[in-house]
Amino acid sequence: MGSSDAHAGHFTGLRAAAVRSGGCRFALLRPGRGPGLAVAAIAALTVAGCMSTSENATPSVAAAAPAAYGRERLIGRWGVASYHTESDRARSEREAKGQCSQPYKITKGPTDGVMMHVADDPKLYELRLKGDTAGRTYVGFEAPPGDAQDREILSATNSVLVMRFVDPEVNGRYGTYVYVRCGG
Repeated sequence: MGSSDAHAGHFTGLRAAAVRSGGCRFALLRPGRGPGLAVAAIAALTVAGCMSTSENATPSVAAAAPAAYGRERLIGRWGVASYHTESDRARSEREAKGQCSQPYKITKGPTDGVMMHVADDPKLYELRLKGDTAGRTYVGFEAPPGDAQDREILSATNSVLVMRFVDPEVNGRYGTYVYVRCGG
């Protein structure tokens, strides 16, 4: 029995619902038949903790403007690597090119966005390109540009994209991403 199987019995009769509170997204279990009060208490604590964390990490959000890049610039197959210091960028670009044997695919979303992963979540989401009045372009959920969950596109050519997460804590963990377009 796997670890998820071992916990499954504790959640009999619960329904999952996606919830977004402030800058946080999480799954909330709603009672069908089962331990409703315990689930409600856990959910309240999760929301409270999430709100206090996002308040501390949320940078100022800029006014919206057209994005400097269209989604077509991002769509394709990419080798990906990351770096934490600018002096490592050239090495990271070479490493990203070496990742083309297992490319990261950015595809068109069902509306006007692109399908990509977000930090700490293996699921694909449709993200949209959005600009601010300072000329910066972001990729993220439907929220003002510069939201804590966004990535800022630092540069974009047909062959290389450079992006970093807006949230300083997430950026500190993942670094600045370099995407090198794979041939063919």
